[in-house]
Amino acid sequence: MHKILSVENLSKVFYTKEGEIKAIDKVSFDVNKNDFICIVGSSGCGKSTLLNIIAGLDKPSNGNITFYKKNTIIGYMLQEDALLPYLTILDNALLGLEIKKIKTKENIEYVKNLLTTYGLKDFMNKYPKELSGGMKQRVA
Repeated sequence: MHKILSVENLSKVFYTKEGEIKAIDKVSFDVNKNDFICIVGSSGCGKSTLLNIIAGLDKPSNGNITFYKKNTIIGYMLQEDALLPYLTILDNALLGLEIKKIKTKENIEYVKNLLTTYGLKDFMNKYPKELSGGMKQRVA
């Protein structure tokens, strides 16, 4: 097996006026190449907290995360689509390229092809408020 990620004894505690809240308590697992991982649990059990920590958006209270490949990039879909309401679907999809200053003709065509693949070809010039929730998720 080719290990790509290890999570060891990961814990996260949040502090509120009412006291301590353990969002995650001593979670451990490995992810190997070609693994398909599903994180399932009831609302408030720490799924998003776990993903936020793995993606580097939050820090654990305890434990370790090891990536076995240098410069590993983690991406995941947030619960909210985070589209900018004043940009078209195409402009939202191109925003990352624009920020990185790599919005070339080739990259624009690539994004248009992706939108077509995801069934959004006819919605490229629409705005997020004009799309269903699932369509917004695909754009994001």
